[in-house]
Amino acid sequence: MRGKAGGQRDPAMHQVKKGNQWYFGMKAHVGVDSKQGIVHSAEATAANTADAKVLLELLHGNEHKVWGDAAYQGHGEKIRWKAPQAQDMTSRRARYKHVADELQRQKNRTRARVRSKVEHVFRAMKRQFGFDRVRYRGLANNANRIFACLALVNLYITRKRLAPLGA
Repeated sequence: MRGKAGGQRDPAMHQVKKGNQWYFGMKAHVGVDSKQGIVHSAEATAANTADAKVLLELLHGNEHKVWGDAAYQGHGEKIRWKAPQAQDMTSRRARYKHVADELQRQKNRTRARVRSKVEHVFRAMKRQFGFDRVRYRGLANNANRIFACLALVNLYITRKRLAPLGA
């Protein structure tokens, strides 16, 4: 992958392996309201940054429940520190030492329905606004583009509530 500027990869971006596939670039981490589905906080990091590292930046402190995938498992203490009244609803490991816990699997399925609101944000970001690749060199420039796109996504998600009733 050689870019136009000097034939070098962007030093601010990094690569990460997910499954058997390698990815190069950056990640957008978002905090989404579980009722309305709008983004209330966002962080942009290099691709090799773990999701749990930016957990505190994604919480605003007034949460009642924190829904997260298995990447946030075991970080209940951080959640209680930032949002003391919040209940930790992150997914837990359903398989331990080759034994499947069906009750935990069922709980994870229920939690996944709430967490899907985050995926709606990324769907709108990619399909409605065409944000599927970074455009600039450097993390800061691309982060600004992500934040502007997330503001548009919030407007897109709330478009029916914003429109007048007769329109």
